[in-house]
Amino acid sequence: MLRQIEGSQAVAAAIGLCRPEVICAYPISPQTHIVEGLGEMVKSGALTQCEFINVESEFAAMSVAIGASAAGARAYTATASQGLLYMVEAVYNASGLGLPIVMTVANRAIGSPINIWNDHSDSMSQRDCGWIQLFAETNQEALDLHILAFKLAEELSLPVMVCMDGFILTHAYERMDIPSQEQVDAFLPPYEPRQVLDPREPVSIGAMVGPEAFMEVRYLAHAKQMQALARIPELSAEFKAIFGRDSGGLMHTYRADDAETIVVAMGSVLGTIKDTIDEMRDQGHRIGALAITSYRPFPGVQVRDVLKSARRVVVLEKSMAVGIGGILASDIRLALAELPVVGYAVIAGLGGRPITRKSLRTLFESAMRDALEPLSFLDLDWTIVNKHLELERTVRRSGPAAEAILRGLGRGASQFG
Repeated sequence: MLRQIEGSQAVAAAIGLCRPEVICAYPISPQTHIVEGLGEMVKSGALTQCEFINVESEFAAMSVAIGASAAGARAYTATASQGLLYMVEAVYNASGLGLPIVMTVANRAIGSPINIWNDHSDSMSQRDCGWIQLFAETNQEALDLHILAFKLAEELSLPVMVCMDGFILTHAYERMDIPSQEQVDAFLPPYEPRQVLDPREPVSIGAMVGPEAFMEVRYLAHAKQMQALARIPELSAEFKAIFGRDSGGLMHTYRADDAETIVVAMGSVLGTIKDTIDEMRDQGHRIGALAITSYRPFPGVQVRDVLKSARRVVVLEKSMAVGIGGILASDIRLALAELPVVGYAVIAGLGGRPITRKSLRTLFESAMRDALEPLSFLDLDWTIVNKHLELERTVRRSGPAAEAILRGLGRGASQFG
């Protein structure tokens, strides 16, 4: 059914259709509307046989999800930014225990300094935690990926993060196709847990494992992620047969078949990238895009197959590994090892900085002239940066960078954030 609806409310509707049995929630922008919507559904009786648990922190939210999943319940939670960092110990425990929890990460920058706007710093900081990570380009894709995530998680007994851009998607109203309960039930069977805690037969989970078995346990986690690489396309085909549309798959291309330059990115920025590509295609430029949906597991073989015929690859990412540069670019570089493809890493949109078609066009034109540095920063204000670096050279006690920059711009710290 087509509805004009906010992204967060559409995701809440999709979660409700998946019949979760335990939802644990702690509010943090920009995911709050999702769990608020689910709370209203439970309270009104629209979502039955589900316990909605308000907890005191994000760490508690993941801990409750772990307990519920270990007991045999279909469990869901959501978080963002500092909230994800606060629950990190439990996040690792969930994957280490092989529990099929589904969690929405409404992507938001992490501090310090405090910033509530969108980039991918939060989920990318957990890229090695053992969770499957699926990135949504649109709100429709975010809705669909949550339904797919429950089936994937439960088949492989692995937790899944569905990552959607905070505010850009979560708070955007648009027309979406909300599936029926019958469609979701046809795709997602009732949950049959691999283990159920029984007080009459007590067991210990997450117990100490020594050197004689720990490496094997970790390898098995890796092996299950590799199974996901094969299973995601199969589930995507099943999804399309029932719902009549693509759900994202491992990745998808845009006007890339004959492209000399291919732009690689994740999330909602792909919409602006595609618009820019259309403009440039109209003027004869052979440029296309590759959208990564499955970041973990990373589809290196499939990425290599798409990019191997390109002359150059521009990886545009909304996160950064301080001291190295591009995070996604490192995975792309590994996938393209020994191929004669020129690669550029571009950091963009940190802390919600707008990514415009004008800036992208200038960037892509520079790339096509091979006039980019291996690592560059889109729309970085070098005047501000150089002024602060000079300040640090001359004034030993220059203070935290954010506050010093704001003072230099004539703003008080109270205006920051």
